[in-house]
Amino acid sequence: MDTSNESYRHERHRQELALRMIRHEARTCTIRECTGLTDDRIRRLYRSYAHELSESPVRRRRGKSPRQVTYFVRNTRAQFESSLLASAFAAFGLLHAQRNIGAKENALTEVDSVEYGRLFCDAYETHQQLLNAQTFSFEHAWFLLRLLNCSGDLRAVRCRHCDSYYLRDKFNLCRHTCPTCRLKQTRGHRASPTRPCSSSRAVTRG
Repeated sequence: MDTSNESYRHERHRQELALRMIRHEARTCTIRECTGLTDDRIRRLYRSYAHELSESPVRRRRGKSPRQVTYFVRNTRAQFESSLLASAFAAFGLLHAQRNIGAKENALTEVDSVEYGRLFCDAYETHQQLLNAQTFSFEHAWFLLRLLNCSGDLRAVRCRHCDSYYLRDKFNLCRHTCPTCRLKQTRGHRASPTRPCSSSRAVTRG
């Protein structure tokens, strides 16, 4: 293996991922975590990319990252979209993904981090295409994946009507109907107990 060529390819992949995340208005800390690039280099990439798109500038998000678990279940529509996004994460192998550990304890290797970031972008973009709209921000989607992999605050449960999985706040013990069935009921249609909900079929049990 040509070490120089391999190093060049890896560097190019890191930069391509950083630009892809910049287009989604990812925060600098999120880009750094996935690419291993320094903050200064990410800022330079952002300035270069923003200059090329002067007619439709990309916002650079500042302030605190999303932290509210209830954001994803605040209403039926949000719960539907978060369940759909969780299904996309599952389809791309991001839920409880086994990632290699680098030389430092609890540190991801750069190669694995870049691949993980690429798969995340694939899942996020697929989710946008399915809804044909900008819904959750990139940072909210990143926070949701962290919740699903590292926290028990959101869990996948089965709908008592259609038997599909959907996301529910662990403190909400009363509601057992998925958002898809509730949306159907709101529109005046009766949800079939045997028809699966396509929105969250791929979500695995939390």
